[in-house]
Amino acid sequence: MSDLAGNYSFSRHARVRARRSAVQALYQWEMTHSDIREIISEFMNERNEIKKADAEYFRELLMGVSAKSDELNAQVIPFLDRPLEKLDPVERAILLVGLYELMYRPELPWRVVVNESVELAKMFGAEQSHKFINGVMDKVARKIRSVEISNAG
Repeated sequence: MSDLAGNYSFSRHARVRARRSAVQALYQWEMTHSDIREIISEFMNERNEIKKADAEYFRELLMGVSAKSDELNAQVIPFLDRPLEKLDPVERAILLVGLYELMYRPELPWRVVVNESVELAKMFGAEQSHKFINGVMDKVARKIRSVEISNAG
């Protein structure tokens, strides 16, 4: 049993690291307009932190967010207090990762997705950005995962 718990713990921490790296890579993607596959390759070959991350999940997040960015942006725009273009690039990257998980990874509980987004904002965002991320993600989750949320409450 402890082996199972250990594997779960590793996989959970590996996912957290994958999300962290994904936020950094998406920031780079937005700032440089490089091909997402080149950025993935750079992270996989040149960054030590990816060695402890869930590399497949990292790849999925980047390919998914880049392919679905218009759709993800359309989901979040109604919940923003400013134009999308005025969002801090780090906040936008965090929101895109969280939105992707809410929309395309239904096995992840909505609270986990929101909490992970808030933790990323505390790590990478400006001083109060975690409050902004929490508010936006909570509202988006209530729309996208309304059935899950109503069944839980």
